Amino acid sequence: MAYSPPVPTTLKDNKLSFLANWIEGILRPPESPLLKRPYEPKVVEIRGGRKLIIRMATEEDIKLALKALKKMIDLEISVDFFDLVAARTYAELLAKLRKRIKDEWVQIGILDDGTLASVINARLWNEKIAISLHTIVFVRQGGIGFPSYLAKMEYAFDVLGVEEWWPTFESYYGFRMGAIMPAAMQKPYPEYQHELGGARVFYNTKEQWETYIKPSFKKELGYRPVPSELLKIAEKPKLPDIEKEFEAFIKK
Repeated sequence: MAYSPPVPTTLKDNKLSFLANWIEGILRPPESPLLKRPYEPKVVEIRGGRKLIIRMATEEDIKLALKALKKMIDLEISVDFFDLVAARTYAELLAKLRKRIKDEWVQIGILDDGTLASVINARLWNEKIAISLHTIVFVRQGGIGFPSYLAKMEYAFDVLGVEEWWPTFESYYGFRMGAIMPAAMQKPYPEYQHELGGARVFYNTKEQWETYIKPSFKKELGYRPVPSELLKIAEKPKLPDIEKEFEAFIKK
């Protein structure tokens, strides 16, 4: 049975009303001032002599990435877990637009013809730890994934100043790229679980970043400044042709 108030109240019809902006103050996570620190765009030379420009994503860029991710989900591209990664990335990017995720940042990779080639996201757990979320490419076999992944590590370690980077992985290629190549270590499991489904937590330290990763992958880390003509091309990226890129894996 429903409870009745134990004392008299002045509530009209025994109801309380709330302004939405009061509730928003509770539901919206605060943003760390660290994320005000800028990330300077850079260029990476990738497979076939092409150029990949990596920069921070604007709100419009995120909306464009959502369209590409939605296409991947609708086409049910399950190979290499693309459908799962696309779905999870879609939710994370939408959560950023809707202000329902704490301290997320988003970067994008744009090819030298203006095509949106990758989207990369991560977030701060606190001032010492950054959580890797997802790296997904829209243009296959271009050597785009690893430089994109390193870009968000770069922002975390070199700009935000974190001490540890915590990824986990859904796919085999992702595991090779983010665990094996940067020599990631593993936290005790199940004492430590990643927020992406409770999987194992891998991690890299600031010391590893400085002494092993940066010296080992100079080419993939790219260079600055970005030539003005490439910056201009990267200002307004265009939607990738998902059907063409993944035609071999689309269910008929």
